[in-house]
Amino acid sequence: MSTEPRINERIRVPEVRLVGPNGEQVGIVSIHDALKLAQEADLDLVEVAATARPPVCKLMDYGKFKYESAMKAREARKNQAHTIIKEIKLRPKIDPHDYETKKGHVVRFLKAGDKVKVTIMFRGREQSRPELGFRLLQRLAEDVQDLGFVESHAKQDGRNMIMVIGPHKKKAEAKAEKAAAKAQRGNEGSSTREA
Repeated sequence: MSTEPRINERIRVPEVRLVGPNGEQVGIVSIHDALKLAQEADLDLVEVAATARPPVCKLMDYGKFKYESAMKAREARKNQAHTIIKEIKLRPKIDPHDYETKKGHVVRFLKAGDKVKVTIMFRGREQSRPELGFRLLQRLAEDVQDLGFVESHAKQDGRNMIMVIGPHKKKAEAKAEKAAAKAQRGNEGSSTREA
């Protein structure tokens, strides 16, 4: 079934509640009179509320209306923040330096406003010691608690243990902060060149 509103001759009801081109209420009129008014004004009769009794119709330029609604939808999509889940994989017996490197990645992702899925992979006998992985996840969560919070706690999933950490900042806030910092650096760079 089409989601587009019915226009002109496609409206098949005996009478409609008519709204003028400038939003003024005309009242309940027969469909023939409404179509005649639309033709005289060189506009379309568009059904804006099909479920009302009688249906509400408005006199408007349908092509312009479709274009404007498409532009609004496009603008809304552009301003939408896309949540991305980044993934970091660890092993239970991770070297301290490797842990710091992986923690640095998690910090970078959280600062950018992305969620982080931390996966600990168990192999062989490591599967009999899930508490090692759990402790490692707890340590990581404590190390990054100023940037993010545990969204879903550690869960065993076959050979893996998974935890999701969400950022305190939204993606849009992180982008705005990054842009402000970049502008600040640009201003500082130009002032040092002048001196």
